[in-house]
Amino acid sequence: MRRNIFTLLSVAACAGLTAFLVETSSAQTARIEIHPFKSVTLSDQQFLTGDKNGTAVTVAGELRIPHRGNDKIPVVVLQHGSGGVGGNIDRWVQELGGIGLATFVVDSFTGRGLRSTSADQELLGRLNMIVDDYRALELLAVHPRVDPARIALMGFSRGGQSVLYASMKRFQRMHGPEALEFAAYVPFYPPCFTTYIEDENVSDKPIRIHHGAADNYVPVAPCRLYVERLRKAGKDVVLTEYPNAYHLFDNPLINVRHAPHSETMRRCRLNEESGGVIVNSETKQPFTMDDACVERGPTVGYNAAATAAATDAVKAFLRTTLKVN
Repeated sequence: MRRNIFTLLSVAACAGLTAFLVETSSAQTARIEIHPFKSVTLSDQQFLTGDKNGTAVTVAGELRIPHRGNDKIPVVVLQHGSGGVGGNIDRWVQELGGIGLATFVVDSFTGRGLRSTSADQELLGRLNMIVDDYRALELLAVHPRVDPARIALMGFSRGGQSVLYASMKRFQRMHGPEALEFAAYVPFYPPCFTTYIEDENVSDKPIRIHHGAADNYVPVAPCRLYVERLRKAGKDVVLTEYPNAYHLFDNPLINVRHAPHSETMRRCRLNEESGGVIVNSETKQPFTMDDACVERGPTVGYNAAATAAATDAVKAFLRTTLKVN
């Protein structure tokens, strides 16, 4: 069923349809809707300078509504990582649906003709999916079944980076919808290796980061430093680390393995300078994926204990934050 849904999502995006409805017999899902929506493809420099004149694109999302009726319900927007929409996303859809939360899975790749950026991270700007997340918020806020004050954002790896920095007020001003904001931000194993201008000025909404302590694809150490800065600034942010957990620890379809072709920036430390230029902190030169700090061959894989603990923590947090009955 899942494969068919995302095939429909791709077809709908290409056709420019406004919505596509599929009824399902799942005990946890009363209704499934596929929503294509307009976004834009920007370089990181365009994004950082507020330039919106990129390439127009139609992306799409799958909305799963767990309850019949007309009541307004909370939604969790789910943003995938470099490998596209994977098994961990499907598992989270089921877990969150099981506690009465609607989910909206954003597919940032298919409408752009992408399958994966794992082996070539230059295929899409690191920050571009933030634009997609803001447009998803805009779309959901006017949906007749959605409570616009109870829309949370959750993402993984590259998608976790988008979630984390979608909380920045500067980015919200430049690219976000007016008078709308996510109710919570839940990044999983996000890259924190770049220091952005005004990156301590984030939302007052809660931020809950989940990371594997053994992650050698996107190490947790830079996130510890960033969280420390945010907490000193008085922000509601918590970093939870899971022992012996590698990157993608919540994906039950991936056994622990070496990923020889995947690019990792684990040794890079970057800074944003004026004009939206990202500079390598070591070389003091504009960063490129040819820099010596870029490597390949991290470890990825599932950790059942970490997944169970993270699932319990996220569900408890969202129940409280989104006021789930």
